[in-house]
Amino acid sequence: MGMSPELKRRAGTAAGAVLGAAVIGFFVWHTLQGSRGLIALGAIKEQLAIAETELARLEAERARLEARVDGLRPEHLDADALDERARAMLNLSGRDDMVILYGPGGRLY
Repeated sequence: MGMSPELKRRAGTAAGAVLGAAVIGFFVWHTLQGSRGLIALGAIKEQLAIAETELARLEAERARLEARVDGLRPEHLDADALDERARAMLNLSGRDDMVILYGPGGRLY
């Protein structure tokens, strides 16, 4: 009462085809849905655009700060930058400056 040889051959052929289709389906699924698939590619490109925008902003800020620091170097000292830093650090004001005092909560005295 075993299976006939013809039925065994057909079952083996069908099993091979099903296994092949499953392997192909696995790779197609991961090509589309995987963490590095085509659908994830859009999200990665969006993150890249955001990061490039942030990089450009930070590079501009760095250039601005470098120019400001460069004005405080002894080789070419910028008098205005030095005066600004000295006043900020020492909490002083000049003779011609107008000082407005604020009380608690931002109210004027």
